[in-house]
Amino acid sequence: MNQGRILVTGAGGFIGGHLVKRLRATGAEIRAVDQKPVEQWYQQHDEVENLQADLQLRDECDRAVQDVTQVFNLAADMGGMGFIENNRALCMLSILINTHMLLAANEHDVERYFFASSACVYAADKQTSPENPGLKESDAYPAEPEDGYGWEKLMSERMCRHFREDFGLTTRVARFHNVYGPWGTYDGGREKAPAAICRKVIAAKLSGDHTIDIWGDGEQTRTFMYIDDCLEGTTRIMESDIEQPINLGSDYLVTINQLVDIVEGIAGVRLERRYNLSAPTGVRGRSSDNTMIKDLLGWAPETSLQDGLAATYEWIYDQMTSSSASADSLTGAGRSQ
Repeated sequence: MNQGRILVTGAGGFIGGHLVKRLRATGAEIRAVDQKPVEQWYQQHDEVENLQADLQLRDECDRAVQDVTQVFNLAADMGGMGFIENNRALCMLSILINTHMLLAANEHDVERYFFASSACVYAADKQTSPENPGLKESDAYPAEPEDGYGWEKLMSERMCRHFREDFGLTTRVARFHNVYGPWGTYDGGREKAPAAICRKVIAAKLSGDHTIDIWGDGEQTRTFMYIDDCLEGTTRIMESDIEQPINLGSDYLVTINQLVDIVEGIAGVRLERRYNLSAPTGVRGRSSDNTMIKDLLGWAPETSLQDGLAATYEWIYDQMTSSSASADSLTGAGRSQ
């Protein structure tokens, strides 16, 4: 992985920032690209070429791909369920990023191209029960993905396939399942369930108001993958010979209520739960079937949910109790999840 310059798009975000750090530790030469100004990136790293660019534009993709040998395309307009259910058009527009990045990568003879897809590509009728047996890669078809965000990811997967088949561009696709960890979004409306619940539990503990709002009835189920496992899987898949989209996620299924139980245990509090049945909740049950990744890579995500949440809770607690933390962090005011 340390041969030639590597491009990481979405480098100013949660996963992208961690991926840049991991690749830089191998001695790789990195170009990090994001739409946000560099000073707003979640993480900034020394000895990395940082570039602000709008990758929905073809010319900007050409500029980003100049003289790189590998591309990790993590750029997308996305967030938790509250964001993607209320911003379907914005999510769909991310297809411009992958389209223009593939065109640029093919034109500039990039050797390998990784696309970060999502479990949101899976058909809705496979996710109607909390006792989800695990979504196999084949369960994406017949297609009925999450409206907006899921369709964008599924269409971008197909584009990666056809660029490989028609133009010989080596593409790899991983379907991420609910990635969480330190340095992630925990407020503002784009946060996902683990970070949102950590924030709410911390706010309740600090304020003394021992109540917590939960979206839905709390019995919807998910699996959650810690960031370190996401990075390990991403680099393994990039280096592999796996041409088809593959799950990258934990197969440890929990209800949202159980997720709250774990965070309460970490915090040492018990909270009264108030259920918002009109809030966005997504599908009823979603889990990763890891048969393929175990068979083809001899590996699967392995960080326990307890350990991953403990590290995430500690980081969010530090952010919320720092001298720069806003009063909103303690009250939960203005949050959408």
